[in-house]
Amino acid sequence: MKRKNRITYQLLMIVGVIVLVNILADRFFLRLDLTHDKRYTLSSATKNILRNLKEPVTISAYFTSDLPPQYINVRREFTDLLVEYGNISRGMVVFEMNDPKDEEDEMAAMQAGVQPVIVNIRERDQVKQQRAFMGAIVMMGKNKEIIPLIQPEASMEYDLSSAIKKLSITEKPLVGFIQGHGEPTLNVLQQVVAGLLVLNNVEEVNFYDSDLNLSKYSSLIMIGPSETIPEEHLHKLDEYMANGGNLLVALNRVQGDFTTLQGTAVETGIETWLTEKGVIVESRFIIDANCGTVGLTQQAGFMQYTTQIRFPYLPLINNFADHPITKGLSNVLLQFASPIIYTGDTTLIFEPIAFTSEKSDARNVPLYFDVQRQWRDADFLNPNLVVAATLQGAVAGSSNTRMVIFGDADFPVAADQRHSVQKENVNLLVNAVDWLSDDTGLVELRTKGAKARPLDEIEDSTKLFLKLLNFLLPILLIIGYGIFRMIRNRNIRMKRMEDVYV
Repeated sequence: MKRKNRITYQLLMIVGVIVLVNILADRFFLRLDLTHDKRYTLSSATKNILRNLKEPVTISAYFTSDLPPQYINVRREFTDLLVEYGNISRGMVVFEMNDPKDEEDEMAAMQAGVQPVIVNIRERDQVKQQRAFMGAIVMMGKNKEIIPLIQPEASMEYDLSSAIKKLSITEKPLVGFIQGHGEPTLNVLQQVVAGLLVLNNVEEVNFYDSDLNLSKYSSLIMIGPSETIPEEHLHKLDEYMANGGNLLVALNRVQGDFTTLQGTAVETGIETWLTEKGVIVESRFIIDANCGTVGLTQQAGFMQYTTQIRFPYLPLINNFADHPITKGLSNVLLQFASPIIYTGDTTLIFEPIAFTSEKSDARNVPLYFDVQRQWRDADFLNPNLVVAATLQGAVAGSSNTRMVIFGDADFPVAADQRHSVQKENVNLLVNAVDWLSDDTGLVELRTKGAKARPLDEIEDSTKLFLKLLNFLLPILLIIGYGIFRMIRNRNIRMKRMEDVYV
């Protein structure tokens, strides 16, 4: 009887512990994050957004259930993320998970704003396509934001937090993209505009407009002017900054033509205006051993083929200062960039934020691009050239303002609407605008995620040594072990031949 009571008591204790653990798990969310970049730990930006919510947020997620494991994992990770959002926001974030199983459910999801995507499923050595829902609707009051496709890992947090942030901001600052001097339109800056619209409103600013009012813009952006800028327009920039306005300038001082393989200088007048502020963007081509590639078409008999070769005039930047603009960035690809030099005094604060590698240099214009040239270390004798910088202080007038200067204007621009710009290039420009507005809350979140970690460049002699070591070391170890066994066996035989051996 006592044994039966003891077993009953133990079972009740186990059930009580399980119930208590479930209650605590429902109230408190905890998981260990052992990843290098803390991929599964919410950023401080997300926590600040959630803790400062003034209105409840409702998230309706739509996930098709009968999908392969990799897509089921996305659903589970997103559910865990929503649970954590609800806990940190103290119940201000609530969610529901929907599984569109029939046509009526699918129609409801599409009417809500989530469109299906096509996923590939492998069954019995065959690949078939299936329509699936993996999106969400974020609602605050009558306003809503749509996340059409929920991506795995860190992008989930950025998509969700930026949607909540976008809904919670009542008054957004206005950012103007300067037009009228051959600058690219917003049509080829769609990725940049999408990133900016989370915290800002965006519009084009034509400097030839007679009713131009620059005072309403928190920041102005000038990207890649290709025509001469009138003096009166430069005076308008001075007046704008004298009244406390912030400015981003990304300019091309050189241009390359792949048709003629010629490199020439570009002059629009903005470079002279910058020189008056102490900032010189040189009309020289940066070359860098750490670079992108171009396709070289070659003929072999009756066939043509394209080979990707490294092209030092496309520097790949992964050397950044510790600055909010470059926080979390790993690689930014530039095209025909120019070095930046500061010659002003200490009344202004000039801070370089992006540099070339240890193997870089600059070439004067005009020049000819030898695509098949065999580059050597002796070609790169000028390391750590500045390609992006900030300038703070009374740049024009007596008001303290901020400027960001890039020695290349092509890095955030898509070739056309069919092509996209790599994410890190977009993040660099959007982060710069956030810094100009003194609102870097999403910078940490925007650049969070899996980073490219290329191997360090090593010398040819080191490569040869490692190859020989990799080949010879196993052989030497086997020979050494054989010699050890031979000596050991010989010693055993010698001991057995002794008279005192037992």
